[in-house]
Amino acid sequence: MKTLFILNDAPYGSERTYNGLRLAGAISKQEGNTVRVFLIGDAAASAHRNQKVPQGFYNVEVMLGNVARHGGEIGICGTCMDARGLSDGDIADATHRSTLAELAEWTMWADKVLVF
Repeated sequence: MKTLFILNDAPYGSERTYNGLRLAGAISKQEGNTVRVFLIGDAAASAHRNQKVPQGFYNVEVMLGNVARHGGEIGICGTCMDARGLSDGDIADATHRSTLAELAEWTMWADKVLVF
């Protein structure tokens, strides 16, 4: 099964991105599944490199890495990165600057699209 997750919310404050990444991580671990995650809008900040959160608090950068370690791809809206002052050097290793055109391709590729 090929699943695309489109995340819209900021990494912290709401739990939508957290819950989307929890599910993406769980699905990516199951044999026969392929996961792609697209960060758009405020979710672009989820891919910021070197996040430091209070002990015992979830870290979305680590969660994105878990998806990538299980073969997942993570794209970040380039326009959204620019609007938030994020450069290619600011983003986590497991992620890449992407485009709306790539999101369109990923949407057509997916068997399921989940939006958080």
